[in-house]
Amino acid sequence: MKTILTFLHNSKSLLILCLIFSVSQKTIAQEQSDADLKTFKIKIENTKKGIKMQSLEGSAWTDLSFSTIKFKPQAINENGMTTLKEDTSGTDSDFADYLFTIKKTKKGIELKGIKGTAWEELNFTLPQNTVQTIDQLGMVE
Repeated sequence: MKTILTFLHNSKSLLILCLIFSVSQKTIAQEQSDADLKTFKIKIENTKKGIKMQSLEGSAWTDLSFSTIKFKPQAINENGMTTLKEDTSGTDSDFADYLFTIKKTKKGIELKGIKGTAWEELNFTLPQNTVQTIDQLGMVE
């Protein structure tokens, strides 16, 4: 009986220690990444022919409009449309340093944050001719 109580006590202590360590590491990493992010804000519209985007802040471009190939992602950075291989972001300190991909899905829009975003992936429904605004932290109302 004493062996079982000792085992339970040690297991509980180990679990609490692991929990505290993982929470503190996640908090530190999140604070560092959020502090390093530069501000950008983009409106995304789902159109019949593709995707229309308007940069409200943090980009060299103002408006982007492109046809989408079904389920094929398009890379976007602060300079406009790009490819993942030829990303030139971060060359101008006046703008945010970000890179993400955008693609249409069966249910709406999928974004994958590669650089300069707190989010790794955003998925949302976006009916045709409606708008969703995003920024470096995620979806904005």
